[in-house]
Amino acid sequence: MPTLTIRQLGRQEYEPCWHAMQAFTEQRTEATHDEIWCLEHSPVFTLGRAGRREHIHNIGNIPLVHVDRGGQVTYHGPGQLVLYLLIDLKRRSWGIRHLVSLIETAIIEMLAAYQITATTKEGAPGVYVNGSKIAALGMRVRKGCTFHGLSLNVAMELTPFSQIDPCGYPGLAVTQTSTLSNLTDPAQAERDLLAHLTHLLECDTIETFQTLPNLASPE
Repeated sequence: MPTLTIRQLGRQEYEPCWHAMQAFTEQRTEATHDEIWCLEHSPVFTLGRAGRREHIHNIGNIPLVHVDRGGQVTYHGPGQLVLYLLIDLKRRSWGIRHLVSLIETAIIEMLAAYQITATTKEGAPGVYVNGSKIAALGMRVRKGCTFHGLSLNVAMELTPFSQIDPCGYPGLAVTQTSTLSNLTDPAQAERDLLAHLTHLLECDTIETFQTLPNLASPE
């Protein structure tokens, strides 16, 4: 099974990470290890390729970034765990739906350890608790490889979600682990979720770094 590289990046601005994901995906080869980037973002709204502006009501002074992932509008901010999955689907002979299901399963299993009963919702990627969204998914596939990933609400300011229709659903409630359990530390959530994800990804070797990869500058 392939080696997996994990990058624990701490607080990061959104756009540099996004452009690094694009460059990594463009430059990777058949020999490039799959990677998971673990981080938190400074406050930002992101709007997916098919996103519609009517789902954005009042962004205030929070930046809005139009991005190349699937899905509608969401919010990222401190206290939310973000994992970007840079996975070669071709090498694993997987489709994107299989990876999305694997991610959702890992989140549900991880939350169950904190006595949080979470589920999926047909036609609405992500993870929900009693109808409230606790984790969002948005992916992009290029050259058979994925980038973007998931966000899990841990202990964050949820008010900005009221300024949008989260994931394009008017009135969709959101929740977080700190409201439902004693899981209040994004770093602990990262450790727990990575344990489930790496098990499901079936990687023999895991290497860990604290920096973004060295990428060639575009010509």
